[in-house]
Amino acid sequence: MRTSLCLLLAATSVVARAQFSPSEQLYFRTFAAPYQITGGYIEPHWMEDGNRFWYVEGSSGAAHAMIVDPVANTKSEMLDPDRVNAALSKALGYQPKATGLPFSTFTLEPGEQSIRFSFASKDFILHLPGYAIESARPAQPTPVPRFIRHGIMALVPDVYEKASPDGDWLLGSAGGNLYVRPALGGKERPLTQAGVRDNGWDAEDAQWSPDSRTIIAAKSDERQVPEYPIVDWLEPLDRVVSVRLPRIGYPKASIQTELIDLSTGRTKPIQDSSDLRWIGWSPSGDPVAVRSGLKRVGFVVVDQNTGKTRDLFSETTPTFFDLALSLPNSPNYTPVGRDRFLWLSERDGWNQIYLYSFAGKMIRQLTSAQKPVSRVLEVDLNHGWIYYTAYGGPGRPYDIQLYRVSLEGGESTRLTDAQGVHDGSIYLAFIGDNRSEGIRFSPSKRFFLDTFSDVNRAPETDLRTADGKLLAVISKADGTPFESLRSPPREFTAKAADGTTDLYGVMYLPHGFDPARKYPVIDAIYAGPQTTWVSHNYIGVSTAFDQAVANLGFVVVSVDARGTPNRGKAFQDVVYMNFGRNEIPDHVAVIKQLANENSYIDESRVGVFGGSFGGYFTLRAMLQAPDFFKVGVALSAATDLRLLSPGLESYLGDPVANKAAYDYASNLLLAKCLKGRLLIVHGTSDVNAPFSGCIQMIDALEKAGKAFDLILLPEQNHIPQGEAQSYYLLALKRYFEHNLVTNGEH
Repeated sequence: MRTSLCLLLAATSVVARAQFSPSEQLYFRTFAAPYQITGGYIEPHWMEDGNRFWYVEGSSGAAHAMIVDPVANTKSEMLDPDRVNAALSKALGYQPKATGLPFSTFTLEPGEQSIRFSFASKDFILHLPGYAIESARPAQPTPVPRFIRHGIMALVPDVYEKASPDGDWLLGSAGGNLYVRPALGGKERPLTQAGVRDNGWDAEDAQWSPDSRTIIAAKSDERQVPEYPIVDWLEPLDRVVSVRLPRIGYPKASIQTELIDLSTGRTKPIQDSSDLRWIGWSPSGDPVAVRSGLKRVGFVVVDQNTGKTRDLFSETTPTFFDLALSLPNSPNYTPVGRDRFLWLSERDGWNQIYLYSFAGKMIRQLTSAQKPVSRVLEVDLNHGWIYYTAYGGPGRPYDIQLYRVSLEGGESTRLTDAQGVHDGSIYLAFIGDNRSEGIRFSPSKRFFLDTFSDVNRAPETDLRTADGKLLAVISKADGTPFESLRSPPREFTAKAADGTTDLYGVMYLPHGFDPARKYPVIDAIYAGPQTTWVSHNYIGVSTAFDQAVANLGFVVVSVDARGTPNRGKAFQDVVYMNFGRNEIPDHVAVIKQLANENSYIDESRVGVFGGSFGGYFTLRAMLQAPDFFKVGVALSAATDLRLLSPGLESYLGDPVANKAAYDYASNLLLAKCLKGRLLIVHGTSDVNAPFSGCIQMIDALEKAGKAFDLILLPEQNHIPQGEAQSYYLLALKRYFEHNLVTNGEH
């Protein structure tokens, strides 16, 4: 789903190839430029008083350790590089080659009077303030969880052993059974024995109790789940590996969850656990879960002594629950002291914070503004504050700002003032987007660090008091490497196809942009209903990719249409039972308005590209608006929603009862409408958007007598890697240049 960001990572490995033309060099240099930006982000290490912190600027050999005291509002060097190098040279017998600190990582020892660091494969202790250095025994090794298996789908994290909260044990799984082993070495011990392949336990969804005494784990019977073949085509003899792949309308896994006592290995079945999704633990140590359905969710507490469930409350919706609020480690639930918790709900049309007791009684609604809450960040019980982030509201709905509200209720107060993004997307963080915009509170909760950016403002980290007062700018990024390769992108507002709803997007202009010229326009589309796609921060999910394509001589447009989240329930509900109906008309309406307002946009030459759902909607654009979109490049495209995982039932319901809605959303049934130039790119090992869907699209186009182009990436999954990735990037470049600039002329 996050194809653009993943492609950006690999593009950096090919930028220097001498055989590339100047335009190709610029293309790949643009991908790589974000990684040359310095400053703006810091990693704070909070000190024992709960207020001060230190961080490191620069890399080994030129690093500087800075210490910040928010109470005194001072910032100074924590370590004198000259004294460190002088002391280290005595210990080594030679002078380190360094203009700053010769190391960029270290730990502050308890008592904060010495640091531990490594240099030249040796461990040292540096005593402060005298700068005496002595050799040190290697630090006690940190337990390293072992790799268990890769995630079945791309973007699903690999599975590793899970460390217990006390750090003493590692939980893993093999052959359908669970085991534990001592974290610092020792023999592993089986926890379960009755599991087998396709009917057993897996460590992926298992959880430790906060006291490290109990494990909650599910035995999953997948024997009725459809098998999907993945073919290894590159071996001398073709090899087929089958995976269990849930599909819409087919049997799902049967799940029974158990409470497992670590010391005895005894298990207790949890009552009615087949539809429970585990989201945390209560302050008393009981597991907390959501009983989830398409139109109903219930909040459930499990008695860890008996396994009996207690339903505290439930809520229903006439449409669907936002998938981004139903992820593992759900942001919906936050404990407050011993007997209360916060709950996020869209029940009034906007994602709001509600205060509940563990008796299941709603105490009060804490937020009520018509802007969706993103997540709860901190609870300050001593002063009665809830700190949370929320989307921006009218005019700038995709900005994310920090607010606080009293546990007693009342008006919320905004604590950040600069426009832009002050926190990351919950959904994108779940699938691995590690952008550094965000709020980090001091342990004392008296101060916070605010890292933010917008499309034309490079990242900056500010230090503020808990009430939002600016104390200092800690770090500003130098965006020169990226700025030198682009014209400033432009945010815009346009009307949706309904003529009423405002849509917000970003327009990327080519390097050396000349407003007197006419440029072809390319729609960089995603449009999936579970996340927004447009990057309103400086280096976002699609920024470098969209700018790289623009630098080929195009205007690239990115917009989030109706049916996507973070604009309130009514805005997202447009997709319900209407998947594939409004997205492309909205994108067409936006591009037409931009062309009317900007003479440099050539509406007669419009292209579209995207991956995953972006691939689905690229196909949709070429088939649903064939006279408007002339060229499309669809990567890893879903073709018919019935081929995908059951999560999409949220939007279209049962595929039998709602066959007409699924038929309308199928691209296979529109193959006869193709007019323009279409390039389909698909990995043969893709299971997110199964390769079988690509084959069915090929079949539909051939039966319709339609010409198209095809690139298959052998044994690549949903996100091409390595040489296959480079091949795709160059194919996309050349396809648009040949068909949208020269109109296919040789």
